[in-house]
Amino acid sequence: MTIPGEPKAKQRPKWFKHGTYTPEKTVSYESYIKQLFATKYPTFMPIGSPVTLHIWAGLLIPKSASKKKLGMMKLGILEPEKKPDMDNILKTVMDALEKLAYNNDSQICHLVLDKEYSERPRLEITISW
Repeated sequence: MTIPGEPKAKQRPKWFKHGTYTPEKTVSYESYIKQLFATKYPTFMPIGSPVTLHIWAGLLIPKSASKKKLGMMKLGILEPEKKPDMDNILKTVMDALEKLAYNNDSQICHLVLDKEYSERPRLEITISW
């Protein structure tokens, strides 16, 4: 499954005097992932067994990159050491797909996470069992 656009990290919950809430950017990005999954796989039933989750995050190449760095980024020689952090991307995807692709994110027994530069920013998600 492909999620077009710049990958977004799960933001920390916000605290106020009556409890916590999830920031709107996180809620809307998770809803976007859910909607894309439900549209692409309308009859999919959540998997009830251990799963492997592979996430490839393609981050936009900065416009300020020199020609030398641009070439290295395109070849995968120069990798992004910038935000969003992979653990926060992972949490966003795991929470968004819970109850849609699998019953509970505790079923994820194997993870493959990659973060690279891309001219076409997106998330590529593969779930196997």
